[in-house]
Amino acid sequence: MKRKYILPLFLVFQIIFLKIIAFFPEVVEQFYSNGLYVFISKITRTTLGKIPFSVGDVLYGILIVYLLIIIGKNRKSWKSTWKDKLIKITSFISVAYFLFHFLWAMNYYRVPLFEKMAIKRAYTKQELIDFTLKLIAKTNALQLEITKDKNLKVTNPYSQDTIFKMTQNGYDNLSKEYPFFNYQLPSIKKSLLSLPLTYMGFGGYLNPFTNEAQVNDKLPMYGFPNVVCHEMAHQIGFASESECNFIGFLASIKNDDLYFQYSAYSNALRYCMSNIGMKDEAKFKVLKAKINPGIIANYKESDVFWEQYDTFIDKGFHAFYDQFLKMNQQEDGIDSYSKFVDLLVNYYAKDNRL
Repeated sequence: MKRKYILPLFLVFQIIFLKIIAFFPEVVEQFYSNGLYVFISKITRTTLGKIPFSVGDVLYGILIVYLLIIIGKNRKSWKSTWKDKLIKITSFISVAYFLFHFLWAMNYYRVPLFEKMAIKRAYTKQELIDFTLKLIAKTNALQLEITKDKNLKVTNPYSQDTIFKMTQNGYDNLSKEYPFFNYQLPSIKKSLLSLPLTYMGFGGYLNPFTNEAQVNDKLPMYGFPNVVCHEMAHQIGFASESECNFIGFLASIKNDDLYFQYSAYSNALRYCMSNIGMKDEAKFKVLKAKINPGIIANYKESDVFWEQYDTFIDKGFHAFYDQFLKMNQQEDGIDSYSKFVDLLVNYYAKDNRL
């Protein structure tokens, strides 16, 4: 066999391997998520965590420029050498695909958090309404405690760098109850690609190759802490977006700071209200009337922010990301973010925590 075919064939092997390993989440949990990945993440975050800028974003930028140069140089010879070019492209994809899964993405195949925390998956409409009522009361109380006026929106007084440092408190408190949520060796960065991220409609992302938590620094600040905690959840080995929403929520409400707690509760409330709105519009209006106007003002602040960047770009990337998630064990695609509500409702229903 010619050497040039080795990497393309390796890509086929990888795809088959992942199809098989998906049936053995306990193996992934034991040997990768709680074994090899712990070692890999310590190395990457120790090495890159103290560098003040996003190394991953710089690497992506260099890669994009390099690809553009290569395309420019080879555009005329493409027709005559397309077979060799296709093999080279496939070889590159094969290497990237391997690194993606080896360095982080095998976590897509670990034991689901529903099973890990013994949380049931289904809930009734009435359970959702009852939980949302409690969530409204809690969020209203926090908003009023912070602003002293139910009509005022919450304005976070901290800098983004300060918030990065404050997030550790929530994870430390959370890990006392659930040791598998332990977070060490911070590597949290403001993304150098925040403007493109905004146009794509994303609040942040985890770079799977450098294990840096990248956060969009243009976001409305009232919700910023919860976004940071979400990306940190990816760093400790949880790939599912719904699970990271849930872990980020827990880490935020366990934080001693009220602004962190408000960020999480207001975000969770919006998800629950959205779910109710899809099931029962009349009930949605009744519940919305119970929410303090200051909280609604924060939601409007977020809506105004995203509307100014609403173009075909975010719709295209959301469609792409939807398919990406479906290819990686999240059958609901981008809707998997809202599956966070399933975890929330059933977690609190189990022990009547809220």
